Amino acid sequence: MSHEPALPTGAIGVEAVSMTMRFGDFTALDAVTINIRPGTFHALLGENGAGKSTLVKCIMGFYHATSGGVLVDGHDARIKDPVDAQKLGLGMVYQHFTLVPSLTGAENLVISRADAPGVIPWRQERARLDGFLDRMPFRVPLDQPVNRLSAGEKQKLEILKQLYLGSRFLILDEPTSVLTPAEADEVLGHVRGLCSAGQISVLMISHKFREVTQFADDVSVLRRGKLAGGGAVSDLTHADMARMMMGEETERRELSRTLTNGETVLALHAVQASDRSGLKSIAIDDLQVRAGEILGVAGVSGNGQTELMEILTGQRRLTGGTISVKDAPYHATRREARDLRVRYLPEEPLYNACAPRMSVAENLAFRLFDIGTDGKPRIWKNSRAILDNAASRIAEFKVKTTSPHSPISALSGGNVQRAVLARELTGDVDLLVVANPCFGLDFAAVAAIRDRLIEARNSGVAVLLISEDLDEILELSDRIVVMSEGRIAFETSAAAANTAEIGSYMAGHA
Repeated sequence: MSHEPALPTGAIGVEAVSMTMRFGDFTALDAVTINIRPGTFHALLGENGAGKSTLVKCIMGFYHATSGGVLVDGHDARIKDPVDAQKLGLGMVYQHFTLVPSLTGAENLVISRADAPGVIPWRQERARLDGFLDRMPFRVPLDQPVNRLSAGEKQKLEILKQLYLGSRFLILDEPTSVLTPAEADEVLGHVRGLCSAGQISVLMISHKFREVTQFADDVSVLRRGKLAGGGAVSDLTHADMARMMMGEETERRELSRTLTNGETVLALHAVQASDRSGLKSIAIDDLQVRAGEILGVAGVSGNGQTELMEILTGQRRLTGGTISVKDAPYHATRREARDLRVRYLPEEPLYNACAPRMSVAENLAFRLFDIGTDGKPRIWKNSRAILDNAASRIAEFKVKTTSPHSPISALSGGNVQRAVLARELTGDVDLLVVANPCFGLDFAAVAAIRDRLIEARNSGVAVLLISEDLDEILELSDRIVVMSEGRIAFETSAAAANTAEIGSYMAGHA
């Protein structure tokens, strides 16, 4: 008998009660109680490592809490695994899409059911799916393979899948991380509408204060595994929420922008290369970065930003065009990078800019281990100089490590970022190329990294900032360009930037 999809009949309330989760001697959650009221949109904030993921995994049955429990509509819930959670009406939309790219939207919905038939009677299933969509506040093209859908459509399909399965309580894990601002507002607006209609309740993990204040009713903040505060969003400011996350009011130094733009440092002319699929091309007619400015490259993931970074680091071969640094041809060799003072902070630096098993000190020495104080090649490794350099860089950039001898893989994500920046900004630097420098980092690490980039810019460094975080682009950049379909689609000064206009170009709609 075919499954009859139905819109959830009513929102349910969920409460985590005095939830504690220990992993050996480490306490990831410490007696946390959070109540998500029926029909409300509840935001969950906290730095990386604060316990957010542990909390939602305990609610969904991925983890079994050491103590405490979950109430669903006021009743004690025994959730052994995610299947039990689903039976109770609890569903989760993950940060990364879980759809099968080669299947259509309709196929993804039907196969998500536990009772999906071996042979699907598509005429009946489509009639039922169409009836289901008619009762929804938004639609997604179900006949298209998922790999042809936009990021916003994929996220809406993930939400539709949970509603199709009968979920009346949704956990959204960073749901807008790959969306344009317009797509994010549309998706969260629809979710908010479902909450207001009393059809679902939502717990959203987010790092974006704007989204919290615009869409959430209530907020809870975790810090170091404990509930640090919360309440009605209407009663709290961004500063209030930041203080709860940080544990104390920190005065962040506002770095004024100094220096006017100088000479062109980096120039790309008629650059062409294949994209990662090998089916499309990257074509950048003209891109220049001047001394003493930050040029922000905005764009939705998958529009050529990764390939641009690979081109500039010599990891992707050009099929046409030229790259120059300070009017000299540039092919990203180690010798050219040293002579022309070019430095990099790639995305996921632990894997793209470090040797994970080598020590912090050794990683900090990659730019200088084979060069003597006289600037000439050195044959023998100077261990004392490597340790002295590490001590200076660790202190200057506030890298938290138990020892310079520790493997760099033992550091947190933010401290790996600090260590790589310490290495890349040591000595004379004329060009710094950076990709998603704050992705996945906590509040304090983000502030520290961004301050360092502004300091570099103010000292005369030309900074090319590639980021999928539009707020980061708007905060740091002097000029902004948008990449779409492997090309530069738009350029504006930061002072004249219009978020809606930039978002339109990011989505390819302009």
